[in-house]
Amino acid sequence: MVSPPLVAMIDYGSGNLRSVEKALQHAGALVKRVDSPAGLEGCAAVVLPGVGSFGDCACSLEERGLTGPLRAWLAADRPYLGICLGYQILFEGSEESPGVSGLAHWAGHVVRFPSRPGLKVPHIGWNNLLLRAPDAFFAALTDPTFAYFVHSFYPRPSEAGIITAASTHGVEFAAACRRGKVRGVQFHPEKSQAAGLRMLENFVAEICGGEF
Repeated sequence: MVSPPLVAMIDYGSGNLRSVEKALQHAGALVKRVDSPAGLEGCAAVVLPGVGSFGDCACSLEERGLTGPLRAWLAADRPYLGICLGYQILFEGSEESPGVSGLAHWAGHVVRFPSRPGLKVPHIGWNNLLLRAPDAFFAALTDPTFAYFVHSFYPRPSEAGIITAASTHGVEFAAACRRGKVRGVQFHPEKSQAAGLRMLENFVAEICGGEF
């Protein structure tokens, strides 16, 4: 029997992490909250849930000494899942926090939904996912699959080939990206009921030796 993988859930001091922690545990992972580089030791994967602003997240990671270790983790193509802001921080920067650098693992910037009559921002609620590329994260899901979103900004990757799922809210946007063992999702799997739990189960199965 395969032992449950130890997952580092990054705690940068903002937001309630309990719902993500419980969902990962239900999916079969052992979860350790990590707020310093030493906490990454022995972990098989990193999950970065994100709430708050892009700038606050980037600054908090820097203050805790996590920016460099996370960039090294990503560069080594080790398993990583970024959720919402934890996805956005993978890019170079954001319109939300001009002049603040993200982890810059992927080229591209985070932009705000356009101001348009009738278009509500933030985008809150259920929306369908348009699968753009094969990804084990979405294995065994029904078509269409719906996920739960809460955001005003979204990444605009420079490389379209990393987009694995899209959604539409006034404009079509990259709802999920992946390259190698690094992936991020704009929606909240922990709030997406059975579909979201299955995604996390797929993620945990991959950590245990499945194909990415």
